[in-house]
Amino acid sequence: MGTTKIYIVFYSLYGHVEIMAREVQRGANDVEDVEATLWQVPETLSELILQKMKAPPKPSDVPVIAPNQLAEADGFLFGFPSRFGVMAAQCKAFFDATDELWATQALAGKPAGIFWSTGFHGGGQELTALTAVTQLAHHGMIFVPLGYTFGSGMFEMNQVKGGSSYGAGTYAADGSRQPTELELKQAFHQGKYLAEIAKKLKKNSPK
Repeated sequence: MGTTKIYIVFYSLYGHVEIMAREVQRGANDVEDVEATLWQVPETLSELILQKMKAPPKPSDVPVIAPNQLAEADGFLFGFPSRFGVMAAQCKAFFDATDELWATQALAGKPAGIFWSTGFHGGGQELTALTAVTQLAHHGMIFVPLGYTFGSGMFEMNQVKGGSSYGAGTYAADGSRQPTELELKQAFHQGKYLAEIAKKLKKNSPK
């Protein structure tokens, strides 16, 4: 069967989604015979704008992905911040550039999950995830939601926690809040959960 390749493709402006992505990767790599790698989508903002926004430098250890590289993977986890209740424009621009893959349905049948960051609970914790599913559907990918597989962590009420049955999430608030231990545990769980499903699908796929 060989190694199951999971691509964790994300956009992170202030680092919240990046932190989540690294935990998602740890979870996926916790599954035997799975190789999970991190990728960044191309930035669309200029260096001048990024400086004015006081955005930190992009991680130097994560390469930028080209759309055609998606075909190399067996499964995906896409991460992004919310912008007015939907995925950030950088991620939408990346999906818009996958028309050749769409035309050939090269990604059809491959499992994909999503994770995200919003400012607060009304900032798109579920809407961002729900609207992102349209990208997967047009490619014929199999959307893999978390459901309530995270157990009691899904019902946490004594502390603020992002995420939902769609996937793992975090709150950035005014930008100063960082992902909590519980949010990171959910991200780890999601990575492992998706990787296990991708591995099963690859094993049972027609030769």
